Amino acid sequence: MIEAKGVSKRFASVEALRELSLQLPKGGVFGLVGSNGAGKSTLLRLLSGVYRPSSGLVLLDGVPLYDNPQAKGCVVYLSDDPYLPVSSTLRSMAKCYAAAYPRFSHDYLQGLVRMLQLNDRAPLGRFSKGMRRQAALALALACQTDYLLLDETFDGLDPVMRALAKQLLYAEVERRQLGVALTSHSLRELEDTCDQLALLHQGGLVFQSEIQNLKTSLFKVQLAFSAPFGREVFQGLSVLEFNQQGSVATAIVRGDRAEATARLRALSPLLLELLPLSLEEVFVHEMGALGYHFDPASLFSKEETQQDGGEPRS
Repeated sequence: MIEAKGVSKRFASVEALRELSLQLPKGGVFGLVGSNGAGKSTLLRLLSGVYRPSSGLVLLDGVPLYDNPQAKGCVVYLSDDPYLPVSSTLRSMAKCYAAAYPRFSHDYLQGLVRMLQLNDRAPLGRFSKGMRRQAALALALACQTDYLLLDETFDGLDPVMRALAKQLLYAEVERRQLGVALTSHSLRELEDTCDQLALLHQGGLVFQSEIQNLKTSLFKVQLAFSAPFGREVFQGLSVLEFNQQGSVATAIVRGDRAEATARLRALSPLLLELLPLSLEEVFVHEMGALGYHFDPASLFSKEETQQDGGEPRS
């Protein structure tokens, strides 16, 4: 297990991460999501031993990771913009990786090269962006490490290659209990791919949870009554979003689930269900609660526009 314990990272006067603690287990896919600049890439570099924490500890099976070649040989990190020398080939890069990772498998790499139809003798500068990402992922997988940390790795891959990359990750997780951590701005992709999720904002951890049971104070309620009703049935509850179609209403509520359920059940509804939230809904509302939201209407003031046509006043 890779564990961050009270980790902070500062760059000059900028604090990228502050007192963050989480655990990255083997045998699963761990997703990192957050606002732009939340510290996701910095965290991956800390968990891989690329960065030294300003304070706190990053441990691999209880042993400090930074400045520990043996421990770092168990973790491979693939950045969002992997650097591969343009004059190098996959074959020459394989020799470099093999020198750093004792379990590097040339046979495994050759299998991926054939599957992906890559030319391992051609200079990498001739590869397209998508092909370079395929090559970088192939090299990382061939390292046969215990942990694989991926920063926006699927970006630039076409849909077929994205699906194949995920299948390769799933196969390695199942075959040898590989621990994967990845970031993506595609929340749908993380929802479909990950077992666990951590939400970061401004260098701090908002929550860490199993993806199928997001431990957040948000939940969705679907409610129906035989008589006409409106938002007032949720009086006393913190309702973030309310939609109604006919006799059925759906609301996103923040608070204690049991208490809200008891309060609504006391109204004798025809229908009362608690529904799972999508990852996108969780992200939008949790980040909104932290002040990370924008109102396009604020670009235009009422004083500058006319109510009838919206033209500037003279």
